[in-house]
Amino acid sequence: MDRRSFLKTTALAGAAAALPGALQAAARKADTAASAPANTQISSLSYRADGTFKILQLTDTHYISGDNRSKRALDNVCAVLDAEKPDLVIHTGDVIFGRPARKSLHEILDPIAERGIPFAVAQGNHDSEFGLTRDEIMAEIRTIPGCLNTNDNEGLYGSCNDIITLKSAGGATDRVLYIFDSSDYIKIEGLGGYDYIHSDQIDWYKKNSAAFREANSGSPVKSFAFFHIPVPEFRDAISNSTKRILRGNFGEEPCSPSYNSGLFINMKEQGDVQAIFCGHDHDDDFAMLWQGMFMIYGRYSGCDTVYNNLKPNGCRVILLREGDSAFQSWIRLCDGTIEQKLHFPDSFKDYSK
Repeated sequence: MDRRSFLKTTALAGAAAALPGALQAAARKADTAASAPANTQISSLSYRADGTFKILQLTDTHYISGDNRSKRALDNVCAVLDAEKPDLVIHTGDVIFGRPARKSLHEILDPIAERGIPFAVAQGNHDSEFGLTRDEIMAEIRTIPGCLNTNDNEGLYGSCNDIITLKSAGGATDRVLYIFDSSDYIKIEGLGGYDYIHSDQIDWYKKNSAAFREANSGSPVKSFAFFHIPVPEFRDAISNSTKRILRGNFGEEPCSPSYNSGLFINMKEQGDVQAIFCGHDHDDDFAMLWQGMFMIYGRYSGCDTVYNNLKPNGCRVILLREGDSAFQSWIRLCDGTIEQKLHFPDSFKDYSK
């Protein structure tokens, strides 16, 4: 069953262990750096001693506490955390899919905290449909030890617009991770469909991007962006098959907003964002190169509370190296299988492969 049929016909169903002191302090450390605009709080992490850093992207867990169909999601989260031992987890939304919302949030996110791993969440369109507002959802998530989402970018559209930096051994910002709230549905009278990244969020990104560039002697700082709903360029790229290179599973058309607010072109103008990571479309886990941008889906991490034809569930893993603009990524399935061992950009140089 596809997304549209499922969402039309399905009725929505209705205490973390503390991190070790030193890790908790490091994970929650946020510095309003000289390179950042005023009032922007930035969470900073560092590379491992060997110069590597591993990010695990969870997406669309759609967890419901007390619902036996959710067991597969929780088993998957625990399995991939233990197998990959990441330095950071980023969940790109639709964390839960039913009441009780608070209990559901804790049951699916607490395993991250219990393993002492910093994490951040970019909310999905469904997260606030079960008795809590988007602000209340994020307030609850921020109570979980190790959460890097802040509450210091108030005034921006959405509830989870955040920045995480990776510091080099010398203390310089080596990479920037932008987290955007792609929200849920358009709230402008006369319009409909999924929401879009709003103009104030784009301005916030541009100001920070420019500040990082200025602090880096005028050169853009290599960056990634994470959010739930793919921008319209995902859809444009899919329809332009002669000018895109795609690796992985393409099982459904990208369910993007109908209205383009310009985030993609602003990222191209700034010249810093190498890759966009999103979720939302459960039957896609592809990585695609289009117009010089890597456009990447996470692997469906959820369970049987929603449609999912791409089985088994799993996650996407991203491996970075200090000082290197190239990166690697693969899909880790819950059964331990590895798929899509990709090198960016080398795996995308020859369309015939």
